[in-house]
Amino acid sequence: MRVLLIGDIMGRLGRQVVTTLVPSLRDELSLDYVIANAENAAAGRGTTNRIAVQLLESGIDILTGGNHTWAIDEYHETLESDLPVLRPANYPSGAPGTGVWTSDQLIVMNLIGRTFMAALDDPFSGIDALLENIPKDLPVVVDFHAEATSEKQAFGWHLDGRVAAVVGTHTHVATADARLLPRGTAFVTDLGMCGALDAIIGSEVEPVLTRFRTGLPTRIPPATKGSMIFSSVLVEIDDSTKSAVSIKRIDRLLEE
Repeated sequence: MRVLLIGDIMGRLGRQVVTTLVPSLRDELSLDYVIANAENAAAGRGTTNRIAVQLLESGIDILTGGNHTWAIDEYHETLESDLPVLRPANYPSGAPGTGVWTSDQLIVMNLIGRTFMAALDDPFSGIDALLENIPKDLPVVVDFHAEATSEKQAFGWHLDGRVAAVVGTHTHVATADARLLPRGTAFVTDLGMCGALDAIIGSEVEPVLTRFRTGLPTRIPPATKGSMIFSSVLVEIDDSTKSAVSIKRIDRLLEE
């Protein structure tokens, strides 16, 4: 099984590069599943039903989320729909939607970290409970949406040998540590993002600089022009062992 995991889709340019490249990548890489984090897909903060449908129709199979999942109220209803969209599983039980997606071939889980993030339910014990209640004959891929590299790496080691892959999202900066852990779990600290190249984590440069220089609250919109980056990893999973056999970065540049 070949699974492509795509980093945070950031605003209109993120949507543009994803919807442009995913259809051809499905053929080029012989992909079975495509998973993407869409929590920033609508103007850099949140998602809408229309955008979710657009991304799914472009060739993505499952959309995951994070701390900005709740930014647009209408998406709460989308999370309760039949669309394959996730929010982190370790939000309290009253939150809309689910953090687990299951097909007859693959399970996808979405959790969120707590270091430098809002105080939520423990993702470590949370995923332990989730793994106890799923089919044991299916591989599991996990999107761990977290800020701290140490927490992401700890989560990968916590799950080594129990899931096929753990990929980090949220920081929008692709890391160069894609590897197989000793017991067969593919891991990367952060997938990176899809969006503007000449930007600061996908946002316009000047407003970000203003905030850092002055310390004042500043509206920071996503960048809307220029070349676009596409960040992802390809994980190959052994059908018999349900463990990963390879992981490699698939990063592309789309000129304006």
